[in-house]
Amino acid sequence: MDEEFVYTLHNVAELGGHDDRAWHIAWNPTKPLLASCSADKSVKLYTYNHDGEGTLKFSLATSIPTGHLKTVRAVAWSPSGCTLATASFDANIGIWEQELDDDGNPGEWECASLLEGHETECKSVAYSSTGTLLASCSRDKTVWVWEVQPDSDFECMGVLMEHTQDVKCVAWHPTEEILASGSYDDTIKLYVDDPQDDWFCCATLTGHESTVWSLAWSPNGKYLASASDDKTIRVWRRIGEYEFKCVLVLKGHERSVYSVSWGVGKSSPNLDTSLGWIASAGGDGFIRVWDISETSSSEANIPSAKLIARLPAAHGVHDINSVVWSPRKGYEDLLATSGDDGMVKVWRIRET
Repeated sequence: MDEEFVYTLHNVAELGGHDDRAWHIAWNPTKPLLASCSADKSVKLYTYNHDGEGTLKFSLATSIPTGHLKTVRAVAWSPSGCTLATASFDANIGIWEQELDDDGNPGEWECASLLEGHETECKSVAYSSTGTLLASCSRDKTVWVWEVQPDSDFECMGVLMEHTQDVKCVAWHPTEEILASGSYDDTIKLYVDDPQDDWFCCATLTGHESTVWSLAWSPNGKYLASASDDKTIRVWRRIGEYEFKCVLVLKGHERSVYSVSWGVGKSSPNLDTSLGWIASAGGDGFIRVWDISETSSSEANIPSAKLIARLPAAHGVHDINSVVWSPRKGYEDLLATSGDDGMVKVWRIRET
């Protein structure tokens, strides 16, 4: 290491099993499960627990042969942790639930619903914080909002045609029904529901000079982070109901930044000022972790960012496609990454 960092990333698990690049990962919010998806059209579910010595062990729980005809590009858990959504290049979204056997024990994962409507490759899928809405986006330039109904039924509430190019990602606000999307057209769009009418675009954020690959809201919902092909991460502050302003540009990646995740970080004496930790990864193979904090209560004040950890060659020579903090209580110091090597890796961040 050419610099000393406050924290170090330690490898906890290396999870193989995919026969092609691993695109995306999602931690189950309520159960010890980690889902990954791949160009091999499958979803793997890994379980984890502490062994007798207190070491965290990960193992393959099951592999779901999704029946998707092409790459599974993204996965998302519902807030209850009972349902998994898959977005595929075959233009469809699969909704997966675990069957119960006659004794009420969990059995196989079955496709409970298949959502059709996108014209071409689905790139991302996300559940709202209440689990009542699902968003999807596609290379067909649209964002769809679906209402989740009983018995795995879904109703399309809106088709948003605001982007002029391929839509790469969707992300819901942590507490409100505000949806963000990022696109190959270099912009971020924000959408809300008009109670009198339909979903509509309430804001467009510009500043990135190339594709927006990934979006992540801050845990407190006051900021949005965006990762781009222009090698930067931008941090946008909410300054009005639907008004956002870029207050930070994080640099350091030498290639495209494909993924960004915003975790709660570690409890510190300055809890009031800490906004959590941003993890980023992409084409240069580095994982970077930034501590984001507000220096005072002044509205004009710009938050500060400190690079607290950096790991090169996390997947060897391969691109990293996804980096995600664990949302589960007690496991907030865990990060998972997936790469072009087909591997899913789990890391723990520790003080150096």
